[in-house]
Amino acid sequence: MTSEPYDAVVLAGGAAKRLGGADKPGLPVAGRAMVERVLDACAGAAVTVVVGPRRAIGRPVVWAREQPPGGGPLAALAAGLRKVTADTVLVFAADLPFLTRTTALALRAVLREPHDGAVLTDADGRDQPLTAVYRTAALRRGLALIATEHGTVAGLPLRLLTAELALYRLPDPTGSASFDCDTWDDLSAARARIREHGHVLDEWIAAAKAELGIDLDVDTSVLLDLARDAAHGVARPAAPLTTFLVGYAAALAGGGPEAVADASRKAAALAVAWGKEAQGSAGPDTATGAGGGGGTPAG
Repeated sequence: MTSEPYDAVVLAGGAAKRLGGADKPGLPVAGRAMVERVLDACAGAAVTVVVGPRRAIGRPVVWAREQPPGGGPLAALAAGLRKVTADTVLVFAADLPFLTRTTALALRAVLREPHDGAVLTDADGRDQPLTAVYRTAALRRGLALIATEHGTVAGLPLRLLTAELALYRLPDPTGSASFDCDTWDDLSAARARIREHGHVLDEWIAAAKAELGIDLDVDTSVLLDLARDAAHGVARPAAPLTTFLVGYAAALAGGGPEAVADASRKAAALAVAWGKEAQGSAGPDTATGAGGGGGTPAG
């Protein structure tokens, strides 16, 4: 299942009444808009549809709008599905700051016949139908039946659709992936949680890469070791300057994780050698320059 093409629909509309009408998907957590964080989780989708008002997005997406605007999750889902072509579709709310690609992969991995979808359940065991993957045909069929029965899908609750689907339930024991931000208190809790759950560095690197337009996964431990060696072996300011030079050298070499690793190894070896000299470990081979230019002994 995980090797099959899939699309994604991100619901980014709604009135956000409990947030005073603020643009909820655009509110930042750890320096990045929540909708951007959700879109990271959809990075492998063939087509990603964002349903809601257009806004600046740092990646290509297809835009859709529910009718009427503010018509609720069923109307938004129906609008998004019109742009979908894959047999399966991730469906996510745009206010999930801790959603990751790992969760998206896990949901897709458990979707098997005869289920119509797989939904995350929070720490209390409640279904989270906007943190889920579905069979596209099942959603379209269910929406068509609701529209026939009620004359519209606007303003109707999402449970009318999900109650008719055969769903696999995937637990989210910590409640992180399913944590959504409906209030200012929720948003404050999410921002505090970023610094409390031990992943500050990972969050910062992700935010910096997004801001700089870099899509590159490297071994951060290698760069941290290099910075340590440069700081200890040369001088403290050498750490940030050396890592900058490594990045620049890797770019000149064509970029990519291998280029970063190669430049890091060279710089680390130089820093270690420099540190040994500073510790007074110079022997006969280091006492003179590379040209071997010692003075002529007195006779």
